[in-house]
Amino acid sequence: MKEQINAYNNVLELIGNTPLIKLNKVTQNLKGNFYAKVEAFNPGHSTKDRIALFIIEEAEKRGILKPGDTIIETTSGNTGFSLAMVSIIKGYSCVLAVTSKSSKDKIDMLRSLGAKVYVCPAHVAADDERSYYNVAKRLHNETKGSVYINQYFNQLNIDAHYKTTGPEIWEQTNGKITHLIACSGTGGTISGTAKYLKEKNPAIRVLGVDAFGSVLKKYHETKEFDLKEIYPYRIEGLGKNLIPTATDFDVIDKFMKVSDEESAHTTREIAKKEGLFVGYTSGAVLQAIKQYAQEGEFNENSNVIAIFPDHGSRYMSKVFSDDWMNEQGFFDSLNEEEAQKIEFIK
Repeated sequence: MKEQINAYNNVLELIGNTPLIKLNKVTQNLKGNFYAKVEAFNPGHSTKDRIALFIIEEAEKRGILKPGDTIIETTSGNTGFSLAMVSIIKGYSCVLAVTSKSSKDKIDMLRSLGAKVYVCPAHVAADDERSYYNVAKRLHNETKGSVYINQYFNQLNIDAHYKTTGPEIWEQTNGKITHLIACSGTGGTISGTAKYLKEKNPAIRVLGVDAFGSVLKKYHETKEFDLKEIYPYRIEGLGKNLIPTATDFDVIDKFMKVSDEESAHTTREIAKKEGLFVGYTSGAVLQAIKQYAQEGEFNENSNVIAIFPDHGSRYMSKVFSDDWMNEQGFFDSLNEEEAQKIEFIK
């Protein structure tokens, strides 16, 4: 009798069940216990694997997606990569409208998975015909047999995390989580996870992370969409120049804004002190933790779960590039020693 081979049927079976990893050195001066939910352990190296698989399978169940159809989406890179990966396994074409703020690494990765990529200007209004939102809509209207995922306004974005990320964190912490902290872009990750955890324990504090140049924090506090809040910034996948319906502001207790520069340095700090090679938004989350700590948000008994959304390999041409950091003016007297010194032996 032949022995069975213990193997996964395909890469999609590896999505989810990502580990919690204790943060030690980067939080050693802060009150509380801090753990990262490291989403880079997904096969597509980001939390967006969860929504890509969930939304596509829901569309299949409802008869919206049929064999040979085309999947269209707006993305800063990660959702596109996950959709392209799922499309390969399930036999769909994939067309992506990407913001020009996305790193070259991300765009190259999308193309390597066979996706058709349209790079759209980042610093235009959401209703501009060149914005990646409107380019995706146009492509959907022009492409017969296409489905527009529309993650910013898709309830399934929230549902995916309600059914996966939230339960995983609850089980991994044995219900002892006191704080959840996560970036908000589309808002699906923080909203779905928070909804599940608040149902389990309404006392859990849900702390959002926003960017300077984004409208989310002020909208959360005032319900006012303030165009004066909007200006160009560098962090990908964080903040917005519109209000996504995939953000449930009622389950978020507070927002903290972080700067491009501090988040960049903190991203590099995570790699150097924890050995975790994670992306720009993970640095933004840790930077927000530091700022929340300064406001007295945590105590010795706090169990803080931070969602680290993606892998550092997608930012080699940005935060992990000394040249890029210098171009942004991010190396100063405090941080210039971070630059890697490379010595060539002749």
